[in-house]
Amino acid sequence: MASENGFDVLGIGNAIVDIFAHEDDEFLALHGMPKNSMTLVDAERSAFLYGSMRPVAKMSGGSVANTVVCAAGLGSAAAFVGKVAADEFGIAFTADLRAAGVDFGAEVSSGLTGTACSLIVVTPDGHRTMNTYLGACVELTAADVDTELVSRARVTCVEGYLFDSPPAKEAVLLAARTARAAGHRVALTLSDSYCVERHREEFRDFIEEHVDLVFGNEAEVVSLCETDGLPAALSALAERDLIAAVTRGAHGSVVLESGRAVEVPAETVARIVDTTGAGDAYAAGFLHGLARGLDLPSCARTGSAAAAEVIGHLGSRPQADLLLDEA
Repeated sequence: MASENGFDVLGIGNAIVDIFAHEDDEFLALHGMPKNSMTLVDAERSAFLYGSMRPVAKMSGGSVANTVVCAAGLGSAAAFVGKVAADEFGIAFTADLRAAGVDFGAEVSSGLTGTACSLIVVTPDGHRTMNTYLGACVELTAADVDTELVSRARVTCVEGYLFDSPPAKEAVLLAARTARAAGHRVALTLSDSYCVERHREEFRDFIEEHVDLVFGNEAEVVSLCETDGLPAALSALAERDLIAAVTRGAHGSVVLESGRAVEVPAETVARIVDTTGAGDAYAAGFLHGLARGLDLPSCARTGSAAAAEVIGHLGSRPQADLLLDEA
């Protein structure tokens, strides 16, 4: 919920319900699923895959939605802009965000499409492969963006997946311009390497004109910069006036500011159950620290601690107390 000074973070993203299933690599191959990717599917393909899976859990998700929920769990004032349908999944998604303390006005689709869902296959190694039906998400437009809400947020965080829908991209551009006009920061999550491939030039233009902070994993950042490895990608990003936070799984993360890269180790995890939402939680911890004036390595450590909690269980949102020691 908003503090007296507004919001620490406002997220704009796809409102999605995640449906999890435990399957093996043979299942992925059988159904043509590139491992560790997110593939957009239509309603028919979604229904077919759902019938082929053995679901074990249904939970509210969505990349930036996960981030704002996690940020709220850390103590940040958080809000979300997204679109759902007036159906069972939409009602559940809205209730989940509000129960987590996130301000969500629940823009409801007037069309016939249902609330978005992501069919997530978790393999024995803990990695996840997603097939996402966007449903009502594609109906998000600039008209759904409350510019007064955006102008009250210290950071507006948008997900790269929104660039898959032209109307949603217009909503992103409006929000970014509004945030910048209010003197606040804009963050972009690169979402996944396939998304970067689809929108590389658009991402570069958007970063150049509007973005202060970029979140991505190593593969996404390398794809964005079209380099042979992370060092070269960091050198390319160093030419821009922005902060970059690059996650590297068990190798921790690298934070780039003013051309200087700092490596931050990962938190120790007893057992990796499901990596879904790890990057989202990392972004939440980072943004939470940033709102409190922490230095960037401390922001990254807070992000790593949040990510460590999320990957220790099934699902993309925290299940334990995240009021971390930020000292």
